[in-house]
Amino acid sequence: MSVFTPAPGAAPLSRMVLAQARMESRLMVRNGEQLLLAVVIPVLVLIGMVQGADRLGLDYDHPVVDVVTPGVLALAVLSTSFTSLAIATGFERRYGVLKRLGASPLPRSGLLAGKVLALLLVEVLQLLVLSVVGLLLGWSPELTATSVLGAVLAVLLGTAAFASLGLLMAGALRAEATLAAANLVYLLMLAGGAVVLPASAYGAFGDVAAWLPSGALGEAMREVFLDGSIAWHDLGVLVGWAIVGTFATARTFSWE
Repeated sequence: MSVFTPAPGAAPLSRMVLAQARMESRLMVRNGEQLLLAVVIPVLVLIGMVQGADRLGLDYDHPVVDVVTPGVLALAVLSTSFTSLAIATGFERRYGVLKRLGASPLPRSGLLAGKVLALLLVEVLQLLVLSVVGLLLGWSPELTATSVLGAVLAVLLGTAAFASLGLLMAGALRAEATLAAANLVYLLMLAGGAVVLPASAYGAFGDVAAWLPSGALGEAMREVFLDGSIAWHDLGVLVGWAIVGTFATARTFSWE
């Protein structure tokens, strides 16, 4: 007859990170405001711009749906990895959630890894939904091994860049200020960040917008699905923003 012997101790790091990621992703999906940013607004932007292309004066060498859909996919990554993450993290700081999680067996690096993994899980769902909507509207993307690789790199690097900037904002501002600033930045990037429309649509300002993380991600996604090639220059811009954002966040982030 065996005797039960307690074995107290923390679970393996990988299991703790996965558990944290599952919890974070469930919270993001259940939150009505974040669901609005993640799915509803991008879907409305996609349908509205494709159906109203003539009234909006959108005229490109490629069909409008082929130009707009990659941009809306980039917008979805922006909305989740920047806006939603910044707002959620800001209020977690305010209510002491991060402070308590920081005292748990899950290390702070594991907490951040869980957040990023949750972002990627939600983004996969977003991209699937938006891709289906785009295909129903007539989207015809270039699908090759190169384009798939380019899309994966763009999403991963875009997530890294925007997540670092979102955490930078959430760690430096009060929760209410983060809420206002994150939504304002989202609207500014949507309107003038060359994320949904090509940088060429903004005239002289397009040269500046292409160096923004929104413009770099939008241009990378368009080049992948329009031409089937990898936009190495735009990916390099995203790497630069990710490095700057990560360094600044590591120096300034406050957990409480």
